[in-house]
Amino acid sequence: MKNKLIIRNAKITNENKEFIGDIVIEDSFISEISNQSISGTFDEELDASNLLLIPGMIDDQVHFREPGLTEKANIFTESRAAVAGGITSFMEMPNTVPNTVTQQLLEEKYQIAKQNSVANYSFFMGANNDNLKEVLKTDGEHVCGIKVFMGSSTGNMLVDNKETLSQIFKNSPLLIATHCEDEQTVRKNLAIFKEKYGSNIPFEMHPAIRSEEACYLSSSMAVDLASKYESRLHVLHISTAKELELFKSELELKEKKITAECCIHHLWFNDQDYQKNGSKIKWNPAVKTEYDRKSLIKAINSDVIDVIATDHAPHTRNEKMNGYLSAPSGGPLVQHALLALLELEKTNQISLKQLVKKTSHDVADCFKIEKRGFLRPGYYADFVLIDQNKNTTVNKENILYKCGWSPFEGYNFSSSINSTYVNGKRVYHEGVLNEKTNSMRLKFKN
Repeated sequence: MKNKLIIRNAKITNENKEFIGDIVIEDSFISEISNQSISGTFDEELDASNLLLIPGMIDDQVHFREPGLTEKANIFTESRAAVAGGITSFMEMPNTVPNTVTQQLLEEKYQIAKQNSVANYSFFMGANNDNLKEVLKTDGEHVCGIKVFMGSSTGNMLVDNKETLSQIFKNSPLLIATHCEDEQTVRKNLAIFKEKYGSNIPFEMHPAIRSEEACYLSSSMAVDLASKYESRLHVLHISTAKELELFKSELELKEKKITAECCIHHLWFNDQDYQKNGSKIKWNPAVKTEYDRKSLIKAINSDVIDVIATDHAPHTRNEKMNGYLSAPSGGPLVQHALLALLELEKTNQISLKQLVKKTSHDVADCFKIEKRGFLRPGYYADFVLIDQNKNTTVNKENILYKCGWSPFEGYNFSSSINSTYVNGKRVYHEGVLNEKTNSMRLKFKN
C-alpha cells in the first residue's frame, strides 16, 4: 500500500523556476508538483509556508575515510552530517586504506554503505600506475566514474606514468575525474620554501607551493589527453582563474565531453584567511587569491563551471593542529556547504536558481544519474526544506562530523536546514536525525 504525503505552500525553486506550490510524494517518488493547490486524499499533509524547497544537493566529491581511516570519519557519521546539511546523495573517493583499486575492494565499500549510509551513495574506482585492467572492468551503470590523481594528495595514488594515463584516457568509456596538480612543480616549490623557512613554513605559503602554475600545468595536460582521445573528463576542484580558460560555456552541458567542478572552500575563503585559520583551511588544491575566488563565482554564473561540490575530507583535530609540513590537507564541509552557498546567494554573488542548477540539476546531468537531481514526477523524492529566516551558529555542540570541528566554527549562517528527505523519507528534521537507512545506490545511464 502506497503512502501519500503532500507538502503544501512551499517556496519551490526548480529547473529555473521559482513559485509557491505543492508537491506530492508517493513512497520513494514524486508523483505531482504544481504551482496550484493539489486536491486529493493524503496520508499526511505538511504546511511548508515560508520554507524554501529545493532538490537535495548531490555531492560528487567526498572522502568519508572508510575503510582504514575511521579514526577521522566513517560512512555512517559523515552521511549523517551530509543529510543534516541538505545533501541527499554523495560520490566518494578511492584514497581509503586500502586504496579502492580492485573491483573487490570497490564492492566492499558498497556493502558498507548499504548497511550504514543515511544518504544515497556511489564510489569512484581508483586508478594507479599498475591497475589498468581492473579499471577497465568498472561497470558504468552502477559506478559513478574513475578517479585519477594527477597530483599526489592524501594517500599514495599518484598516477605519473604517462603511458598509463594515455591508456586510461584512450580506453575508459566512463567519466574520468581528475585531481590536477603538477607533482614536479609542487616539489620544486616546496624545496624552495623549506630552504627559506626550514620546518616553520607559514600556512600563507600554501598557495605559493601548490601554485597556479602547478594547477594549470596538470589541468591542461588532462584536457589535452581528453581532447586527443575524446574521453569523458571531469576536472575536480578548480581553484584558479587561469584554469577557467580550459573550459567552455557556449556548449550545453549534455554536449560537453570536458566538464569542471569547483568547491565550497574555494568560493568562500581567500589567501588572506590563512593568517586567521591556518591549517583549518589547508586544502589541496590550495585556497588562492580573492581574484581567483571571484573568478570562480563568475564562472559558475556563466556555466563555465558545471558542478559545485565539497571535497569533504576530514582529519582529526590533533592532526590539523600540527605545523605546515605535518598538518594534512583537507577539512569537513558537508554539513555546512549548502548554508554557505545560501550566504553567497544572500549577498548576490550567485542566484538561487544557479545554486540549485550547480548542486543538483547539473550534477545529475554531468554524471547521467537516473531519476535524481530534479523535482519531477517519477523522480526519487530527494529534497530539502530550508528556513531562510532562522540562523544557524556552528559550534562544537551541533557539529556532526566524527572529527568534531569545522572551518566554519563560530560562524552564524542566516539560514537553517529544516528537513531533508531521501527517497521520500524524512531523515532529518530540526536537529533530529532518523538513522534508519532509506538510502540507495545511485544508478547511471551510461
